[in-house]
Order: sequence, then structure tokens, then C-alpha cells
Amino acid sequence: MRRWRGWLVASVVLSVLAGAMARADEEKEEKVPLGKVPKAVIDAVKAKFEGAELVSAQKEKEDGKLVYEINLKHRNHTIEVTVTPKGKIVSIEKTITVQDLPKAVAKAIDSKYPKAAIEKAEEVTEGEKVSYEVLLVTADKKIEVVLDAAGKIVKEEKKDRKGAKKEKEEK
Repeated sequence: MRRWRGWLVASVVLSVLAGAMARADEEKEEKVPLGKVPKAVIDAVKAKFEGAELVSAQKEKEDGKLVYEINLKHRNHTIEVTVTPKGKIVSIEKTITVQDLPKAVAKAIDSKYPKAAIEKAEEVTEGEKVSYEVLLVTADKKIEVVLDAAGKIVKEEKKDRKGAKKEKEEK
């Protein structure tokens, strides 16, 4: 009986560690001084956001490919631009006010989460596709909701009160 319990505990521990290592490998971010970011990346961001103040940079693997995330301030917005090393802009996440959310998006959030407060809202552009990420706070948890421009909920992700991911639920 003891031997069986020992093997069970060991297998559970190994499973947890393997999952944590796989997730850490996927989401590994490394801060990079702006001076060490490839010129093509900086040039692409400066061309797209003329006059922006570049704040910081990170490099990470996204779907197995190296990308740079450049954080900047532009026209009273905080923006995160994801760029390939060759200077192709992959996505743009712009922090917006609740009032800047499209009416269909605001209505969808209000009807599904009537008692939730909006902590953060972002407009996300990937190619020609625009979506909205909204971080909601309820009495006991936080929920990140992704909606398309028409207000259809695309993804919901529950988080604990500190904002850490708990589980994913794709629609």
C-alpha cells in the first residue's frame, strides 16, 4: 500500500512539473534593452507610430517563433506592438477607455456580466481583424473576455483575484 501511494505521489509531482515547464517554455519573456532590439523592429514601430515614446521591450517565443513586444506611449494611449525580428507587425494591443468600446461590445459585456466592473479594456488588431480584450472584476474573481467587433464573445478566461490564469474556456 505504501509503495503504491509513493508511486502515485511521484507521478502527480512529475505531471505537475512537466506541465509547468511546458507552460514556462511557451510564455518565457525576456526583457531586452531598447538598444539591443533589431533595427528592423524599431523602424517598423516608429513608422507605424510616428512620435511615439518607446518605453520597453521584451522578446519571447510565440507559437515557436521569436517575436519582440515593444511597449510604447502614443497619443495618450499605452500600446504593445508585437513584431517579428524582420520588422513585420504581428499585433497591436492598445489600452482604451470603457467609453471607447464599441456599443455592441459594451452591450454584450453588460448583458452577460451585469455586476462586473471593467478594470481594463484593450483594442487588439491582428492584420485586418480587430477584437477587444476586457478584464472584468466580480466579487470573487477576475475574468478576461475577448469579443469580436460585433460583440460576440470569442474567449473567456477566469483568473484569481491577483490576475493569474485559472482556466481557459474557448467559445
